[in-house]
Amino acid sequence: MGNDQDRAPIYDALLRYRDERIVPFDVPGHKHGKGNPELTAFLGSTCMEVDVNSMKPLDNLIHPVSVIAEAECLAAEAFRAAHCFFMINGASSAVQAMIMSVCKAGDKIIMPRNVHRSAINALIVSGIIPVYVDPGVNPRLGIPLGMKVSSVEKAIAENPDAKAVMVNNPTYYGVCSDIRSIVKTAHEHGMMVLSDEAHGTHFYFGEGLPVSGMDAGADFAAVSMHKTGGSLTQSAFLLVGKSAGVSIGRIRAVINLTQTTSASYLLLSSLDISRQNLAMRGKESIAKMLESAEYAREEINKTGGYYAYSKELCNGEDFFDFDRTKLSVFTRDIGLAGIEVYDILRDSYDIQIEFGDIGNILAIITAGDRWKDIERLVSALSEIKRRFCRSKAGMLDHEYINPIVKMSPHDAFYSRQTTLPISESSGRVSGEFVMCYPPGIPIIAPGELITDEIIDYISYCRVKGCFLTGTEDLKTENINVIA
Repeated sequence: MGNDQDRAPIYDALLRYRDERIVPFDVPGHKHGKGNPELTAFLGSTCMEVDVNSMKPLDNLIHPVSVIAEAECLAAEAFRAAHCFFMINGASSAVQAMIMSVCKAGDKIIMPRNVHRSAINALIVSGIIPVYVDPGVNPRLGIPLGMKVSSVEKAIAENPDAKAVMVNNPTYYGVCSDIRSIVKTAHEHGMMVLSDEAHGTHFYFGEGLPVSGMDAGADFAAVSMHKTGGSLTQSAFLLVGKSAGVSIGRIRAVINLTQTTSASYLLLSSLDISRQNLAMRGKESIAKMLESAEYAREEINKTGGYYAYSKELCNGEDFFDFDRTKLSVFTRDIGLAGIEVYDILRDSYDIQIEFGDIGNILAIITAGDRWKDIERLVSALSEIKRRFCRSKAGMLDHEYINPIVKMSPHDAFYSRQTTLPISESSGRVSGEFVMCYPPGIPIIAPGELITDEIIDYISYCRVKGCFLTGTEDLKTENINVIA
């Protein structure tokens, strides 16, 4: 990695701008915070002074030629990519851009069904046809796993005209597929590989972690820098591999179809500074993440009742590798759904974890966590077991349900629809999503058959306190189905 990684061009340009004491007669209208004293008092004057509009000294994200272009080159080098795009609408926009850069309406893309909703949204907007590979499921934990290489090979053989294969690297729970083998197989059949690395930023800088998309030879990777890379919420990178074969201009044109023309320099500078930080200190920071997560996992498993799982579940197939920085914990053996433990931690112990589902919780560990905070989480889980443990009789013992696809997401979303109570929708084809958020993996997506099992699962999620989203009905009691 070059010596230039200690530079942060966007950050430096903003410092020069601030020092020049420019008088603003452009947007934003708060004029360095002077027009909105309440917001300035809340966010701070430094923040407001550099919340500025694109101008020559600061470059322009939709057509970068100076400091943003320099920052993109530095990020590409740090992440071992041919090119890096700064994304200020999250990894969701990066996922959509990479799908729409390699596929057009009517093209097929092979992907696991346990993708984030942003991937299916891309299919709805573009008319691209999904070929779903059902992920493996761990029967005890109830969680979706990765894709078996054999399953991908079968999908490729049955759909030789598919343009790309998409891989979760890792899943929300930390499970990885054998992405190297998937890349090899896909490339042998002339297909590109798109890696959704919303939860894998640290793979590029840590030791002893699963392989990153770029190192595995993937053609694209969507990297959510704000999750474990330290940048501000809503900022991400889209990485382009060295063998992608798609022009950078074309990819930028696709990005500019939906990305704002008024890019936030707060988000851009946070990406620039966070890349600098990872390049200079990432190895040490991620070693600390691993140490904290391994300690917490060991202590939680000593408590009994919980199961904080790790690489012991690796099987060489759909649980090929595991991200040991993820603190994923199975809770059902103490008689509590993950979402119930999530709620108790927040409401009784002032601890906010990433999410709880029917049988698991996930705590995100980063270099920003202090040892006393790790100890507090471990102690709280021990106390929750002591105070709230009950029989697990009657608890739902599975989670992921393989869908029955009847129509493409695009055709279903834009079809004539009617509204029914979810409880009366069995046998109909859904016109919209239902999901627990987080993690944002659809229980049902447009074009899929609603079954009694799915209705029971949605009802169970509601009873346990999951935050259901996706339907036009904000109460998630009704659902649009194909008329």
